[in-house]
Amino acid sequence: MKQLSLIRHANAASGHGSMRDIERPLSQRGEMDAQHLAQHLHKTGFAPDILISSPATRAAATAETIARGVGYDPSRIQWEEMIYDADPADLMTLISNIIAQHNTVALVGHNPAISELSNRLQNRPLNAIPPGSVVTIEFPIAQWSEIGHSTGTLQRFETPKMLH
Repeated sequence: MKQLSLIRHANAASGHGSMRDIERPLSQRGEMDAQHLAQHLHKTGFAPDILISSPATRAAATAETIARGVGYDPSRIQWEEMIYDADPADLMTLISNIIAQHNTVALVGHNPAISELSNRLQNRPLNAIPPGSVVTIEFPIAQWSEIGHSTGTLQRFETPKMLH
C-alpha cells in the first residue's frame, strides 16, 4: 500500500516590479495557512517517508513549514526543479520513479498540475485545489511504478477554510 499527499503551496504574495514568478514569497495569509496545515498534519500523525518540493520560493516555504511542523528534517526535502512548471504527466513520471521503500510520499507543487494530477489518480475528482490544501490518495500497489489513472482512493482533502 502506498500513500501520496499532494500539497498545493500556500497563498502567494502578488508579484511586483521585476520579481520573477518563481521568486514570489508566501503572503501573510499564506504563511498562516501553511502553519495551520502543518499543525493539523502533525495532530493527525502525518509522517512522510519522503517530502519532494518545487524550489519556487512559495512552495519551498510551504514545504519547510510543513516539514518542521511534522518533525521531518527540512534538510531532507528533495528539491525538484521540474515541479515548478510540470504538467500531470511529468509529475506521474517523477512519482513512478520513487523507490519502493518509500510508502508515504508528500509532494508540494503548483496548480494546475496538482489539481489535474489529483483528479487523474483517484476516484473522486475535485475542483481546483485551493492554495494551502492537501489531498491524500491511497494506492493498493507495491511499487510506485504501478501508479496509474484512477488507481487511488481519496483519503483526505483539507483546505485552509476547513482548518480555521
